[in-house]
Amino acid sequence: QVQLVESGGGLVQPGGSLRLSCAASGSIFRSYIMGWHRQAPGKQRELVAKITSGGITNYRDSVKGRFTIARDNAKNTVYLQMNSLKPEDTAVYYCNADHEFLMYNYWGQGTQVTVSS
Repeated sequence: QVQLVESGGGLVQPGGSLRLSCAASGSIFRSYIMGWHRQAPGKQRELVAKITSGGITNYRDSVKGRFTIARDNAKNTVYLQMNSLKPEDTAVYYCNADHEFLMYNYWGQGTQVTVSS
């Protein structure tokens, strides 16, 4: 079992930055691929970025060069640094833990990110 708690969302102006954090507890953190997903009103949830236990990253095209995902296995925490934010980045951002070998998948409760002037 893994519990995920996100923090760091909020209201920011276009061009601004935010850093999201996701603290994991309850299982072996480094066994999981950690990801950030987002869901805007009226839209499907989409993958933003993910990182393997070995640090291999993957980003959706619209955030490449602006967002950076990182993990600290010693702190059981994954981060999403978001720079040059745009109004279209507005969404609820969810942390996800996907076990690399077993059928275990967990979600956090989500944190709202609003980009508006």
